[in-house]
Amino acid sequence: MAERSDPRQRARERGSARVLRLLFAGVALALAFLLGIAFARALDERPEDGASVTSVRTLSPLPQSGPMRTVTVTVTAP
Repeated sequence: MAERSDPRQRARERGSARVLRLLFAGVALALAFLLGIAFARALDERPEDGASVTSVRTLSPLPQSGPMRTVTVTVTAP
């Protein structure tokens, strides 16, 4: 004969499952927070690039010649 569980027993099981879920959620949030701090520190501690060097040059245009010949294209509507 199967024993029926006591309503108080079921309530305790539901309560303990809820506590475990809340505990797991808290640990997950703490882990995400710590990973965020570690990521921010890693970005902050990366090596600095060398000094920036900017060079400015003025380019002169190359001489251009005129077109050899011009062509006119006429398109008629179909």
